[in-house]
Amino acid sequence: MTTEIHEGALEASRTLDAPAKLSWREKRYLRRRRRVWFEEILGWILVPVIIFGCYWLLTILLNAVGTSPAAIMEGIDAIISSL
Repeated sequence: MTTEIHEGALEASRTLDAPAKLSWREKRYLRRRRRVWFEEILGWILVPVIIFGCYWLLTILLNAVGTSPAAIMEGIDAIISSL
């Protein structure tokens, strides 16, 4: 039985070709996807910084005027309770 098996010469393996160049649409899609990720990460960083900065600025301005957020909330509560 083993004499019936014909083992010929080994076939050459397929050569690896260079990957095809991306079309302009594929390049545009990749640029857009990268930009969306960048904007998302930037948003997660900048939004808390902006919110904290606005709170900090409001606190400084109220301290410069001579009041505080707690005093303003008490005043609003007094106005609402008198209605």
